[in-house]
Amino acid sequence: MTVKEVARTPAVDQARQVFVSAAGAAGELDLKRGEFDLAVHLGLIATDAAVGSTRPRVARREIERLRALPGFPASLRDRVRTAGTAECATLLGVSPLRFTGLARVGCVSPVAFHLNRYRAVVWVYLVEELLAFAAKEPDLVSGGSPAGMRTMLEAGTDWRARNWRSRRIDRALKRTKDPWARAALQASALDPVQIAELVDDPYERAHLARMQQSPVFGRPGSVSGREVMARLMLADDPDEILWRRVNLISELDMAREVSSAPRPGRDLVPRPVPVQAAVPVPGAEPVAGLVTGRTALGAAPDATRPQSEGAGPALGRPGPRSGGGRRLLAWISLGRPERKGP
Repeated sequence: MTVKEVARTPAVDQARQVFVSAAGAAGELDLKRGEFDLAVHLGLIATDAAVGSTRPRVARREIERLRALPGFPASLRDRVRTAGTAECATLLGVSPLRFTGLARVGCVSPVAFHLNRYRAVVWVYLVEELLAFAAKEPDLVSGGSPAGMRTMLEAGTDWRARNWRSRRIDRALKRTKDPWARAALQASALDPVQIAELVDDPYERAHLARMQQSPVFGRPGSVSGREVMARLMLADDPDEILWRRVNLISELDMAREVSSAPRPGRDLVPRPVPVQAAVPVPGAEPVAGLVTGRTALGAAPDATRPQSEGAGPALGRPGPRSGGGRRLLAWISLGRPERKGP
């Protein structure tokens, strides 16, 4: 082992002890990867992204906090337990058709979805929320359907996708502080035509597209799966579209007050280029405006260093600036001995 490897080992070990990868945290919390992602989405597990990376990681103290909860790990798994339509109907003691009607009118909202082998959307619900609804509204579960509910079902109302989108955006907004990222969350429910009507600046539209977060659930691997995901992400009801448009305008106004969208050539940070000390040449005259020890940005020389005679003006008293072309030619000529006349 080299000296360099020995010096780096303690820092690497300390970083591994402070943070754990998402896969490692799921294993230590006795959760499947899907259950871990759902717990993060619900705000049950706090995550942090490493500098220069988008991969989530979990602090060691967060894992210790969760493992210290009463009834761990069963208590944590119960909070992320999900069920499909058939299992939910069994838990409520109703038929699948009855439960589907309750979900379509918004009595219960899906928390995630997946695609079956026929590429059909299968909604899943939190069992904890389902049981809480049954305890709060027993008549609505086991009794007859209200007139308003029957009217909505006959009209073809289906709020499952809408409630899923709303839940996803609202929970992501609670975890997001960056104003442009918050605006991108509102824009994620609108199609490009809607966004172009509200955002005239193409650089702002490009910045919003870059800031949009990938969905936590239903990560599709096939082309058809990606098409279904794209369809579910977009608002399709007129009042929902209006609501997202209003929220996007509001978030954009706040984002513009904090910073502007990146533009080509505007966000380049100038780097100071140090100028090498002039090499004295016998018989050469000092060049006006060239100061030994100055940087290319015009910073003053270190006050602790003595300045030689003829090196330039004193600190805090800038001398006259000569032309850029003559200064460059004079600087180049310093490295060459003066040519004597014939």
